[in-house]
Amino acid sequence: MFKAEISKHNKIKKNVKSIFKISIMKRIFLVFTLAIFVITISNAQVSPIAKGQKQLNFGTGLSSWGLPLFLGVDYGVHPDITIGGEISYRGYHDKWNSHKYHHTIYGISGNGNYHFNRIMDIPSNWDFYAGINLGFFIWSSESGYGGSGTSGLGLGAQIGGRYYWSDKWGINLEFGGGNAFGGGKVGLSMKF
Repeated sequence: MFKAEISKHNKIKKNVKSIFKISIMKRIFLVFTLAIFVITISNAQVSPIAKGQKQLNFGTGLSSWGLPLFLGVDYGVHPDITIGGEISYRGYHDKWNSHKYHHTIYGISGNGNYHFNRIMDIPSNWDFYAGINLGFFIWSSESGYGGSGTSGLGLGAQIGGRYYWSDKWGINLEFGGGNAFGGGKVGLSMKF
């Protein structure tokens, strides 16, 4: 009975920690969003990615399953809409049954984003967007691992922003979640 109470206490403690982590991510996102609105007091109504223009995105992120690395491309199909694709990799270690196991996760996904620059009157050196993504993730674990982790389809949503310090280069911050992964990404964007 005492072991059951300790186990219950540890589960509650773990849940509180995960709620606190989410709360910090929400705070960071709120500060980032407010910064975009405070800085964007210009009358420019130019889309950050023009119709027919491409953009390369790459960087790293936050995840409960290792440090993700990603590389993607966006393509402007409308002054306010982009579609794109992304490949990703993440690796991490997990202890299961008193043994340490290494896992790798490869992903390939497509996304669609709506860019709010024109309707929110945001200057073209800023980009505020939201959208959805669909992908397939291949989860690989060492032999003998009996824990959870399976390959399959992932559906999610993202919201993010970019700041372009030149006509070609920008920095990107994005938060997202879904049935495959949740977390955030930070990286660079290059228009071409």
